[in-house]
Amino acid sequence: MANDLFFFSKETYDEEGGIITIYFDNAATTSLDETILESYDAFVKEYYANAASVHTFGLRSAEFEEKARKQIASLLKWKEEEVIFTSGATESNNLAIKGVAFSYRSRGNHLITTKVEHASCLEAFRQLEQFGFEVTYLDVKSDGTIAYEDLENAIKENTILVSIMAVNNETGAIHDLTKIGKIIKKYPKIFFHSDITQAIGKIPLDLELVDLASMSLHKIHGFKGSGILLKRGFIELMPLLSGGGQEFGYRSGTNNVPFEVSAAKTIRLALLKQKENYQKVQKLRDLLWDGLKKIEGVTLNSTLNGSPYIVNFSVLKKASVVVEALSKKEIYVSTKSACSSKKSSLSYVLKAMGKEDKEAKNAIRVSFSDYSTSQEVELFLKELKEILNDIQ
Repeated sequence: MANDLFFFSKETYDEEGGIITIYFDNAATTSLDETILESYDAFVKEYYANAASVHTFGLRSAEFEEKARKQIASLLKWKEEEVIFTSGATESNNLAIKGVAFSYRSRGNHLITTKVEHASCLEAFRQLEQFGFEVTYLDVKSDGTIAYEDLENAIKENTILVSIMAVNNETGAIHDLTKIGKIIKKYPKIFFHSDITQAIGKIPLDLELVDLASMSLHKIHGFKGSGILLKRGFIELMPLLSGGGQEFGYRSGTNNVPFEVSAAKTIRLALLKQKENYQKVQKLRDLLWDGLKKIEGVTLNSTLNGSPYIVNFSVLKKASVVVEALSKKEIYVSTKSACSSKKSSLSYVLKAMGKEDKEAKNAIRVSFSDYSTSQEVELFLKELKEILNDIQ
């Protein structure tokens, strides 16, 4: 019964051929993998003791916590003590950005990011400006990526942090973390942070030259409220939370061991299927891309060089009306990032890419998961074309 109530079906049609749902808002969140839920249910019922307790029951929880940390470190090629469990990418981003800024203020007060970062990064930088930090917001090209020479030109003697996301959550634009890392490594005082939320488990990812990396696991069929910050061992962070000193003193609060164990399984499954899923989703993206190009009044904002999991396009009609009409047919897409969709109708990401106001206001984002199907893409294209023709 719980599954019937709370899970989106992974199929487009039921046995009678009726439409159930088409969920194309996976960049906002994905459905929970049922095997992860089953593992969580089994674990949480038996190992519920506080991992900080010194009795045998608590020590068992602590043992599972460290096993999960060790597995994640091995999967991502980091050290165990460099894996910090958090509540998600928003907390991880804030801890990385503010933690570095305040810990290394004696080195300098200049920070660099881009104009197209996730709101949890941009708002952290804006808050730091109120504390006297100087922030450079890099422009992006029409494809949504920075010009790497702009990054090098922005670096100053007092620069201490560069934060640039791996994959943009609105357009799927990909930044080359290795190329960025090579620029930054020429300056020993500067740390490199990246929000890898839309990249982890989806596209090939090289984190060798990255110093801090943030992620949320609900983007890859894990739990909401489950995240990780990867932090190199030589970096100190000022904690955001004061308390019992959990997570090596960087993140106080009672550890959610069942979520941590689930996080390890979530990452393992995503990486295990990454290549296969990428190839599948790339075919879906190409099918959608070709179909959108044939619809009058549609302008593609994403590029084929980006992540196939995200396709952004603009329409001549009011996007919110189109999205609502699609919702009535149980087809779910978004106008932009879920974290900023209720604030302004204008996409700051598209504006930074040089799009006109009418395009930035009327953008639609389709985002896939490995559960998405070609049947869903074809039906979406059919319904979208009809809706655009019907709206006056």
